[in-house]
Amino acid sequence: MQDLHIADPPQRGHTPESSEYRAPNLHIWTMCFALFGIQIVWGLQNANTSRIFQALGADVAALPALWIAGPITGLIVQPIVGHLSDHSRSRFGKRRPFLLAGGLLTALALLVMPNATTLWTAIAALWLLTASINITMDPSRALVADNLPPAQRARGYAVQVFFIGTGAVFASALPWMLVNWFGVAGTAAPGALPPALRYAFYIGSACLVVSVLWTVTFTRERPATGGAAPAERPAPATTGPIVRLSAGGRTPAIGGAALLLAALLLRWQWEVVVLAAATALIGLAQLAAGRRRARGDASLGLFQIGEDFVRMPAALRRLAVVQFFTWFALFAMWIYATPAIARSHFGAADPASAAYNAAADWVGILFATYNGVAALGALALPTLSARIGERRAYAACLWCGAAGMAGFVLISDPGLLWLAAVGVGLAWAAILSLPYAIIVGAVPPAKVGVYLGIHNIFLVIPQLVAAIGLGPLVAGPMGGAPAMALAIAAELLGVAALAALLIPRPQP
Repeated sequence: MQDLHIADPPQRGHTPESSEYRAPNLHIWTMCFALFGIQIVWGLQNANTSRIFQALGADVAALPALWIAGPITGLIVQPIVGHLSDHSRSRFGKRRPFLLAGGLLTALALLVMPNATTLWTAIAALWLLTASINITMDPSRALVADNLPPAQRARGYAVQVFFIGTGAVFASALPWMLVNWFGVAGTAAPGALPPALRYAFYIGSACLVVSVLWTVTFTRERPATGGAAPAERPAPATTGPIVRLSAGGRTPAIGGAALLLAALLLRWQWEVVVLAAATALIGLAQLAAGRRRARGDASLGLFQIGEDFVRMPAALRRLAVVQFFTWFALFAMWIYATPAIARSHFGAADPASAAYNAAADWVGILFATYNGVAALGALALPTLSARIGERRAYAACLWCGAAGMAGFVLISDPGLLWLAAVGVGLAWAAILSLPYAIIVGAVPPAKVGVYLGIHNIFLVIPQLVAAIGLGPLVAGPMGGAPAMALAIAAELLGVAALAALLIPRPQP
């Protein structure tokens, strides 16, 4: 086992930023292996959360609101974990302590969720699960940026997507395999969860622990220079940047507070309350950072996140537009794929019926298909990006996703829905890798963790908007037809593809 310790810190003159250093392939694969278990968690959650909620009595129109745990915890947790890990200097490394702690908490949540007996218990378990898995995500992504030279980072993120894809394939197909290969019961009495679903979560918990422990044990992080935390930006010599920082925070702070007050007084959806509160907090963090800089404080603590938010590079701002349309579409697919395919292709609306559970298992196979395509496609993305550029490759993959999402609605034979899943898989390969390569190339090395966390905000906001609007939209103008949410998702992915072409290239 000693030969697995290949991630020894590079010698002087051969740092990840130097042209001479090349990380061994085994180092890259070991560093990325935690993503296999992490994505098993996301795969189980994405494919089965709606199924669990409906089995415990949730109405299809209420599903977007019940899914809000993921967006909210990602909005709060990832920027904070990114900032803290950027400044961490423990003897165990910057990222690995967070990766280990989040992995163990997530494994515990995976044991709790399938044993929920009431809808409220399942909702609480989902909050625990998503908060914990978000602790693991930012450090696992940042390991590649920290420990690989620029020339190998695209390959590192491609290997991450390979593990993400294989983990999601396994997770998505696991309930179906337990039913069809091992004879585990796939149905249950009304108000209960099938045994196959519970066992799938138990197996996922074990796989997560093994993969995280492997990466934590056999990956050595590059030591921090000088043993101190990276210095924050010094206080500006002029007041211009401070004024811009304060002005940048004033708008979201006032706007968020006004929306929050209106939502409380008019008793709007609680998702609106959450979105308004999050907007106000972002603005207040920026204002607090501006005030402390004006007083000459050199250290801002967590308020540094607000300053970094204001100063994010132009590439991240344009990428935020792409992510809005992309993640709104993905959120719609994860919520409505099971009820849409069950109703449109299996003629089933009752979550306790055998036809509905067969449809849910088939959706798991479709999700496994798109993740498998992503796993293989990701390995070809570095070559494609080198030929036509990251932006064009990103746009092309998103257009494939738009076609695939439309296929879920237009293809009438459920046996041919795998064709639609292939299109979604090509988009998923790009979504999971190319934005991170763009971010790492656009931000300072000492800020990778916090900017990966800030980037996650732009994945969360569209999911919050979808949670607010999709339920009334499906129940009202769409006449309760969940398949129409997938049609909207197809259109939004097409818009995201056009927006991807407008992301500025990094300056040489």
